[in-house]
Amino acid sequence: MSEAYLHQSLSQQQTLAPQMRKSLEILQAGTLELSQLVRQALEVNPVLEDITESVSLDEELPDPEEADSMDYLNETDDDWRERLIMDGKSSPWTSEDEERRQRLYDSIVAPETLQQHLQYQLDMAMVDPEIRDASQAIIGNLDERGFLDMSAQDLCIRLGIPPKHMDEALKLVQSFDPPGVGASGIPESLLLQLERTGGQESIEYKIVRDHLEDLARKRYPQIARALGTSVERITEAASRIGRLTPNPGGDFDPTGNPYILPDVIIEKNDEGQWSARLTGEHLPNLRINDFYKDLIGRNGTDTKARQFLRDQIRDGRSLIRSISLRQETILAIAHQLIKHQPLFFSRGPRYLRPLTMNDIADELSLHATTVSRAVAGKYVLTPHGLMEMRAFFATGYHTSNGEEVSNAGVREAIQQLVAHENPAKPLSDDALAKKLAQQGIKVARRTVAKYREQLNILPSHLRKSF
Repeated sequence: MSEAYLHQSLSQQQTLAPQMRKSLEILQAGTLELSQLVRQALEVNPVLEDITESVSLDEELPDPEEADSMDYLNETDDDWRERLIMDGKSSPWTSEDEERRQRLYDSIVAPETLQQHLQYQLDMAMVDPEIRDASQAIIGNLDERGFLDMSAQDLCIRLGIPPKHMDEALKLVQSFDPPGVGASGIPESLLLQLERTGGQESIEYKIVRDHLEDLARKRYPQIARALGTSVERITEAASRIGRLTPNPGGDFDPTGNPYILPDVIIEKNDEGQWSARLTGEHLPNLRINDFYKDLIGRNGTDTKARQFLRDQIRDGRSLIRSISLRQETILAIAHQLIKHQPLFFSRGPRYLRPLTMNDIADELSLHATTVSRAVAGKYVLTPHGLMEMRAFFATGYHTSNGEEVSNAGVREAIQQLVAHENPAKPLSDDALAKKLAQQGIKVARRTVAKYREQLNILPSHLRKSF
C-alpha cells in the first residue's frame, strides 16, 4: 500500500497586481485598441466621464503660475460645472436625441462579403431550384480567396447532389463577378479570367495552360520556341498575365486593408526644427464625475454603495494615470528618435542609424522592456511615410569612412541599386555586394540575399527582361 506524504517548502514568486497589469496593457495597446479600452471603461465604470470639448479660441489662457494653484483649479472646476448647466448639457437625452443616435447606428453598413456578393448574383439568375441549391453549396464552401477548397466530386458526395447539377452550378458560379471565382486554385483562376478577355485561343491562355512553370522562371525563349512566336510577343503576353489577380476574393477581405492611425506625428515646426506631437485627439478626455465624489461624503449613502464608489474611483484614477503615463512615455521616446535620427528625418531611410532600445532606455531612465512595450504596435507619421516605431531600432554596420548605417539603410541601398540596374542584365547578389562595398558598406553575399528577400525582390534571373 502506497503512503501519502506532506511536503512543505518556501519559494519566491513575483506576480503583477491587477492595476500594474492593466497599466502595462494600456502602455502596450495601439491607438485603436486603446480607444476601445477607454470606451469599454466608460461603459462599465459609472464614475468616469468624457469631458472632451473644443476650447474657444477667444478664451483667455491662464497664467502658468496661477494655473498650478489649487484656487485656480477649484475656480476652473466651478466654471466648468456652471457652463454645463447653462448649456443644458447636464439634462438627460430626449427621445429625439435617442432616435437620431439610433438612425446613425442603423446607417452604418458592414462591408459586403464575397458570399453576399455572389449570393446577390445568384438571386438574380434564372435557374432551376436544383441548380440554385448546388450553387449555394459551392458559394458556401469558397475560401477567402474565392477558391473552392474541395473538389466538386467530394462536394457531390458530401451533400448528395447529382454530378450533373454540380457541374452546371459550378459553371454558373464561375461566370459571376469577380472573374476567376470558383476555381480550384490560381492556375484555373487565371484561365477563367483569360477566357473572359481573349478566349481559349489567345497566346496568354496557352502560356498559362501549358507553360506556367516556364513563365514563373521567365524562360521566355523556351516558351517562344514551343509556341512558334517571338520572345517580344511572349514578353508582352507575360505582362498582360501579370495584371491578372491571383486572389479574386481579395477585395472582399475585411482584414485585407487594416486602417492604421499614427500615434505620433514628427514634422518641422515654424522655427524649422523637428518636433513631435501626439495624435490623441480621438481619445476621450477622462475625469472622475464630481457627483459621485460628493456622494461618498453624504451621510445617507449606504456603506456598500460607498465602498463600491471608492473602488470605482480608485480604478478610474488608475486608468487616467496609466493613459497619461503611456502618452508621456511615447512622446518622450519620439523626442529621443528626433535626437538620435536627425539625418533620417532630413534625408530619408538610407540615413537611418543603428539604435537600440537600451540606448533610449538609458536616456529616459527606463527599463528596456518598458521601451519595448511602449513602441510595440505604435506608428509614427514622418516626412518619409508612416513607419512602425519599432523600425527605428536596428543594428547596423560601419562604413569604410567610419559612419554607421542601419540594416534598414542597407536595405534601402539595395533597393536603390536594383531600381537603377539594367533590366536586361540585372545585378546578382554577388554584384550587389560589390556595389555596396564601393559605397563603403561591406556585407556578405548571403546577407544581401537575405535583405533582398525581405524586400520581396526576385533573384536576378527572374528580374531579367527580354
